[in-house]
Amino acid sequence: MVDRGRTGTPRLTDLEPGTVQRSQLRLRITDIAWTALCTVLLLWAVHSSIGLVRGATAWAYCAVAWVLLAVALTLRVLTLRRRTRL
Repeated sequence: MVDRGRTGTPRLTDLEPGTVQRSQLRLRITDIAWTALCTVLLLWAVHSSIGLVRGATAWAYCAVAWVLLAVALTLRVLTLRRRTRL
């Protein structure tokens, strides 16, 4: 069903290209993806650190997990700063 305004042109629905909701949806999905990535990396880093203390895992897994978490968080902060400047 198309809602026509006074001029007779069809109005845009919420998620059509060019609408505010469409750009907000893209940003929201990006936020969810970054949060999920950082959460998984944090869990992996903590798990490997506990394993390292217990002697069950190699130190390389722990180091890689913490480095990847640091890189992901740095990129996330830079992305947020760039988004607010635009």
